[in-house]
Amino acid sequence: MYRSCRFVKTSFANVQRLHYIQGQSPEPKIREYFYFIDHQGQLFLDDSKMKNFTSCFKDKPFLEFFFKRVKVNESGRYMEDFPYISLCGRERNFIRCDDTPVVFTQVIDSGDAVKPDRFSYCGAGERLAVPLEPEKICMLPESGRIYHPAPERTGGVGLIKSSLAIEFSKLFQFESQEEHKPPTNFTWKGKTYKLTNELVDLLNSERKVLFDQDAK
Repeated sequence: MYRSCRFVKTSFANVQRLHYIQGQSPEPKIREYFYFIDHQGQLFLDDSKMKNFTSCFKDKPFLEFFFKRVKVNESGRYMEDFPYISLCGRERNFIRCDDTPVVFTQVIDSGDAVKPDRFSYCGAGERLAVPLEPEKICMLPESGRIYHPAPERTGGVGLIKSSLAIEFSKLFQFESQEEHKPPTNFTWKGKTYKLTNELVDLLNSERKVLFDQDAK
């Protein structure tokens, strides 16, 4: 059972209009910080002018601590523009993202034919990983982006970063020649899996809600 993944459509212009100060204290002993996750799974301070590999957070213990606490923002503050939050002690870390807060960045080989491989996310290696489920990988034909199940608290869906997605795209098979149809099979380590494509409906329904809201 997957929760709503709450895709973010916050434009740069909207973020510029937001009023916040990194480290602000809206109430005693509470600090608030604001972050951005890009489509490669890199974490930045939201107001950082340069967002690239040199400026993203790389400390794996910090990334583990931060991402294990990420959940849908139901705090009553900044919910529209920062739909996710990571509560770390007395710190409220508000998060917006390019697509999903979880971005899968590395396959960790189990080295065992019985045990599943692990799928690591957001650059933390073994510290942040879920079992790789080949049959649940899906691709949205409209965007070409590829997704995999993620922890439910973050919405249940995670994007696969582009370099991995390129490799994965070579492993799909299509039963239909229609462009708008997703792939139906995926071959992983010599075994072909029938794709459930259960995430496709969730992804499409979520985007429909957002577009309907924009049209009003």
